[in-house]
Amino acid sequence: MTSFNRSTSRRLKKLTQIPSIWEGDRRPLSSLQNQHPDSDTKGECILWVDGSQGIVRGMDVVPINSGPEAIVRTLMRAMESPHSPAKPARPQKIVVRDREIQFYLRGVLQDLDIAIDYVPELPLIDELFRSFAEILHQQVPDLPPEYAQALQEGAFAIWKAAPWEFLEEQQIISIEINKWDVETLYASVMGMLGIEYGVLLYRSEESLKRFRATVLREEESQENLEEAFLKQDCLFLTFEGADINNDENYNEFDDLAELPPEEIHPTFGNIHPLEGLRSVLYDEEALVVFVALSALQRFFRDQRRSLCDHPFPSLSNRYRISLPQSYQESKSLTVKVSTMPKLAAELEEMSDFEDEDQLEFEDSPMFSSLRDDLIPEDSFLSLGVISWEMLEHLRQQVKYQPIGEITQAGDGLPVILIQTSRPKAKKVIENLEQAGGLKGICFNPGTDPFAGDRYDLGLLQTHNDELFLFGEFADDDPVHIEARKKWKQRCHNTHGYCGLIIARGFAGASRGNPQLRDMMALFETRSLSPKDLGLGTLQLMPQLQFEQ
Repeated sequence: MTSFNRSTSRRLKKLTQIPSIWEGDRRPLSSLQNQHPDSDTKGECILWVDGSQGIVRGMDVVPINSGPEAIVRTLMRAMESPHSPAKPARPQKIVVRDREIQFYLRGVLQDLDIAIDYVPELPLIDELFRSFAEILHQQVPDLPPEYAQALQEGAFAIWKAAPWEFLEEQQIISIEINKWDVETLYASVMGMLGIEYGVLLYRSEESLKRFRATVLREEESQENLEEAFLKQDCLFLTFEGADINNDENYNEFDDLAELPPEEIHPTFGNIHPLEGLRSVLYDEEALVVFVALSALQRFFRDQRRSLCDHPFPSLSNRYRISLPQSYQESKSLTVKVSTMPKLAAELEEMSDFEDEDQLEFEDSPMFSSLRDDLIPEDSFLSLGVISWEMLEHLRQQVKYQPIGEITQAGDGLPVILIQTSRPKAKKVIENLEQAGGLKGICFNPGTDPFAGDRYDLGLLQTHNDELFLFGEFADDDPVHIEARKKWKQRCHNTHGYCGLIIARGFAGASRGNPQLRDMMALFETRSLSPKDLGLGTLQLMPQLQFEQ
């Protein structure tokens, strides 16, 4: 049996011994679930109560498989650091209702002059647990019990459909329900940026437009953004990591799309200007959300390929949605789901989604424009090398554009690494594939004649002869100068062969150091010189245009 260190026993004996009898017990929280079946309470509750003063001195919730040491740890805190208003002390007597706990405590506390007795009932602790059960019984569950399973299943159907892979937030879909005082909901899908995933179901176009306009106007003011958020009028489904509150290793910036489905937890709720935010759905709200999610899931299934088209297409379908069996009034409901390209265009114009920073230059024999819309702005970028062994692993495990036999000389294949969120990485890969793949990588000189700055511009040339800017590097940056020297030497060793790696996980623990599991595509290509492109020095002009 584990016992206190002698120094601990001496410290505890210095506490004032008061003429009190303390009750102690550990009880499974599942006993409360009999009163509140929807509670997800787990583990056991340890309580130490001063029967003379009628106050709780210590309480802990521990895993159900915790050993008897747990009840002693809580007792120590009850003596040395009790809950207010109690003061540090040790009791004259302890009573418990479990023989095993009694014998265990007698052995551990034998040097503290505390009597340990058995009693069949603990009136104060019994009363406390009855109070806990009443409180839980009075709580409103997050979802109506009769619809909870159907809503959970609907949420996971949406997660599986992953509409954020092909829909942006401004691409609104209307859902005509015409029941439960709801005519039409306007669905906005979150997740394209790889930050927050879910579906917002606005009750009106006005609320949607007002919120987006406020966000654009107040994007620098956190206080005003919070106020705008609470003034929305919508129902919502969002997703988070199931262990976000329990896993100390969980990073709130990790991309949820990289987690397995069993670690995803859906959350439902309502936002209204007069109610604020609540993570609870009442009966009619739950039915409305169930119908909306069911209709959306079927629409995504039927129109997924068309929804990927640009511009946002005009599509419409009708669905007969079977209602949960517990709903007695009717068995089904007909719902119309439609895309809203005009509203999407209006929201896109509000948000200025059009790329006004496209880089153009004139008189080039090969290109009409230099674009900067391929690589996301917040990407992590580096020039480096991968070993020949790693190259073979990548060829077998990721999307792979081969170029032929590469001379394996030097320390490995020189590569440009672009690391961003998973959805953005997938978009970059798709765009490169649609452009015919990667034809070459080039570093070309550029200058800003107004500021007198000179740059080393990183360019990607695709097989359809488009040219994309992937990086602007000050030509006097010592770090970049050293990286470029190594790049040039490595490309010389491989006779001009190099590669582009697209990786995910830019905001998680692997940022700047992606592992093999984070790498999503490898494009093998050639290193090009400025002479190969024939661009000369590109000049930055007033409207962010580069001219030859």
